[in-house]
Amino acid sequence: MGIQVESPLEQTKVYKWYKRSAHWIKRVFIGFAILCVVLFLFLLYLRSQPLPPPDISATTFLYDDQGNVLDQMDAGEHREKISLEQIPKYLVDATLTAEDRDFFEHHGFSFRGITRALLVNLKQFRVVQGASTITQQLARNLYLSHDRTWSRKAKEAMLTTQLELHFNKKELLEMYFNEIYYGNGAYGIQRAAQEYFRKDAKDLNLAECTFLAGIPRGPSVYSPYQHFQRAKERQRSIIEQMSGMKLITKQQAKEASQYTLALQPPLPSQKSKASYFRDYVIQTAVNQLGFDEELVRHGGLRIYTTLNKQMQKQAEESLVSQVERVPNLQGALLSVDAHTGAIKAMVGGKSYQESQFNRVFARRQPGSSFKPIVYLTALEKGIPPTQKVVSAPTAFTYNGDTYTPGNFQDTYAQRPITMREAIAKSDNIYAVTTQFQVGIDQEIETARKLGIQSSLNATPSLALGSYEVTPYEMTEAYTTIASNGDHKPLTGISKIVDSFGHVLYQNQPESKQVFSPSSTYVLTSLMRSVFDTGGTGHRVQQMFAHPAAGKTGTTDWDGWLVGYTPDLVTTVWVGFDQNQKLNHNQAKISQHVWGRFMGLATLGKPSKIFAVPSGVKAVYIDDESGKLAHPDQKNARLEYFMAGTEPTEYTQAPESTNPEPSLWDRIKKWWSN
Repeated sequence: MGIQVESPLEQTKVYKWYKRSAHWIKRVFIGFAILCVVLFLFLLYLRSQPLPPPDISATTFLYDDQGNVLDQMDAGEHREKISLEQIPKYLVDATLTAEDRDFFEHHGFSFRGITRALLVNLKQFRVVQGASTITQQLARNLYLSHDRTWSRKAKEAMLTTQLELHFNKKELLEMYFNEIYYGNGAYGIQRAAQEYFRKDAKDLNLAECTFLAGIPRGPSVYSPYQHFQRAKERQRSIIEQMSGMKLITKQQAKEASQYTLALQPPLPSQKSKASYFRDYVIQTAVNQLGFDEELVRHGGLRIYTTLNKQMQKQAEESLVSQVERVPNLQGALLSVDAHTGAIKAMVGGKSYQESQFNRVFARRQPGSSFKPIVYLTALEKGIPPTQKVVSAPTAFTYNGDTYTPGNFQDTYAQRPITMREAIAKSDNIYAVTTQFQVGIDQEIETARKLGIQSSLNATPSLALGSYEVTPYEMTEAYTTIASNGDHKPLTGISKIVDSFGHVLYQNQPESKQVFSPSSTYVLTSLMRSVFDTGGTGHRVQQMFAHPAAGKTGTTDWDGWLVGYTPDLVTTVWVGFDQNQKLNHNQAKISQHVWGRFMGLATLGKPSKIFAVPSGVKAVYIDDESGKLAHPDQKNARLEYFMAGTEPTEYTQAPESTNPEPSLWDRIKKWWSN
């Protein structure tokens, strides 16, 4: 065989290809070298620049409805600095497991962590794992706001790099443990250990370390006081990951998971104005409006609220002066503007220093204060307030079972009574009878429209308030009635502004007509009888004389009064935290609190009547028959009806006391004249 020799043309093509490749490689190499030089010079520049002073002392101010400072947060953060040597290794390992596994390997940014978080989130179809490194979190907490703009992310990247250049890993870790927020006002691990376990950080065991390590991801989401089970689930997840990474043994993991945490009550807080309301504002901003909790607490915000400072003081004095008479008795008061749903006063207990639990959001049985929901349903269905039901012991059959409610102290009228009398006397037989007339499911639908979201079951006892709701929900429901069926969600925040004056949130009032003005007005007219002589709330007359409507509620454990004027809706609840039974006299304290507060809140203000809307018909009726009364009838009473449901027949005309003279009498009278 002969040897093949490439032609000159083919040799030229190969040569040109090698030449182009070499030229391309040379340009890539030069470009890469230039990039490395630029990056090196940029890093030298960042290394030469001092880090800016950390922005950790910005104070958030809360303002009342008059623009006066109501409270301020983080004038001094609760922080006790400690060295890294004082922090248990378990806590370091748990924190790195939860927040940044590659902390000692990366230079501020973990691409492996980003990939891992992305895969986990895609697998779960939701964000369950973040990718920010500890250095990034530190840069964000020390220097930046928590907005999500590209400019903020660019600054975060530069500051993260600077932190890595200026400090070693141990120094960064120490700074992180002293800076990070653990919820409930505890900044830094030492304060967190004291807050939750009353011990120094160096004395924390494995279970406590893994529990605390899970909180910084979301201090409000994993709050040990508000969401303990959620915090425990996160702790177990961290323990499992540590076991999988061989940081602890399986036996240690098992013991730590089963360990009973001795969680301590919150440390006493410094006394401030409207503390329960302040906590409510924070939770609303975080959980409902989506603000970062650390930004709210120490981001230099200006939060304008709806609270009235004077009414708040009156509410606190009214509640405390009454409930403190009974050892361990607690209470709650919530008062809102009837026209807007704006919160004017909120008291969650008799002492914030003793207990930070806000009982305005405690679920308790409302008792008879729930009955107006039954009666509103009935009025909407066209049942007139003159409908009579016999007030006597009655057995009801429901789904094959017998339900036998009873009145308080087994007291019955033993005769037919109207809706007005049933409301005034709080008759249980009338309420349950009416409930079966309108349908329990329809009653629940009414409750939902009014703003009650708690679980309600379709059972006969629902009419008597056997299912737990919160004072907050009851206030929203009665506010809807007071505003003629116009539902407005309650609100405590008007506006949030950042430290530069930019409006971050502006409340846009929502309103929806869910019931007719005529039915709600008729119900208001009926509930005014509660405060009349003989009504269950008659003692309020001694403290408060303005026109008002409302309903009392009493269970073995709760005392309620929810009532309103044309301008103000107020709910008062009293009871014991530990399910201790409440006697009848103790339950009446709610009425004394309500009357005292409403008297102070309306002092010096003109008395207003409830305006009668269109669609309401006022007629005089005969109390006994419920029919129209004759013009000269002595026992006639004015009653209000939804137009079309008023009686049209007159009662029997009363016998005349001066009978018509006979013919003979007329003749004699004529003759004498």
